[in-house]
Amino acid sequence: MRRRILTVIARHHPIRLFCLLGAVAAAGLVGPAACTAQKVQPAAAAIGAARGSFTRADFDAHIQTLRKKLPSKDFSIVVAAPFVVIGDEPRDVVAQRAERTVKWAVEKLKKAYFTEDPRLILDIWLFKDNESYMKNCKRLFGKTPDTPYGYYSHEDKALVMNIHTGGGTLVHEIVHPFVAANFPDCPAWFNEGLGSLYEQSCEVGGEIRGLTNWRLPRLQETIRKGKLPSFDTLCHTSDTEFYEKDRGANYAQARYLCYYLQEKGLLQSFYRRFLAGREKDPSGYKTLQAVLGRNDMATFQKEWEAYVMKLRFGEGD
Repeated sequence: MRRRILTVIARHHPIRLFCLLGAVAAAGLVGPAACTAQKVQPAAAAIGAARGSFTRADFDAHIQTLRKKLPSKDFSIVVAAPFVVIGDEPRDVVAQRAERTVKWAVEKLKKAYFTEDPRLILDIWLFKDNESYMKNCKRLFGKTPDTPYGYYSHEDKALVMNIHTGGGTLVHEIVHPFVAANFPDCPAWFNEGLGSLYEQSCEVGGEIRGLTNWRLPRLQETIRKGKLPSFDTLCHTSDTEFYEKDRGANYAQARYLCYYLQEKGLLQSFYRRFLAGREKDPSGYKTLQAVLGRNDMATFQKEWEAYVMKLRFGEGD
């Protein structure tokens, strides 16, 4: 029944399924990044999850420095290694988000892909609403966000979120510092494809699983118009081209290629083979062909496009 309810809401909520799940988590009913309820452990225990990367003393020193820059007494700090979570919601809500979204995502992503933690302790700022998000971004970082949801700033060593919009963007952005630590020369198409896959996700059989989401209609419309680039073009797109030339379509195509690989049980294999062979295949295109077992990628793309056109919000959960 829970999955059916989430599916219905996902079809009618254009931003994130996590917006609902985050609200439910705030009430203590279910983890925002899981389809099943999880037992909450003391947030302090998350320090041990760093597995030697950072010590308790490292976190204590980081937090001592961090306290000096808190915008107000409304902010609480909770460790969810290798991150420190700072939020201006009630402390128990911040702790739940640290446990049920951040720690959950870290554990599942490391299980699926990543062996190395980020090299530095990174801050996750969770602002309770748009007003707090806009005001405190300007105050803390001297900039006005260009997205209403959130972003990862390498310069500020921070993930910055308007958590009122839900936890989907948070899980997406958690992917990026792990990619930077494990696959620093990863091309934008796969970095963003993997990150955006988990904007809407749940847990199935102990594994993180991406669901269909709000990017699907844009992709389907591009396919209908016959304007979708080939996978060869996508994989060889420079980072600048990916982010600046039809950004929305690029994100959607990359996401649903990752979604297809996930549904066929090939995504983790693709990641590992791409990582291992990145010097000979920096774009990942040849690795994609090998994992798919396809040389005729034009024919594969037609089959993939037909597959995508049959998808609807909520499938796969």
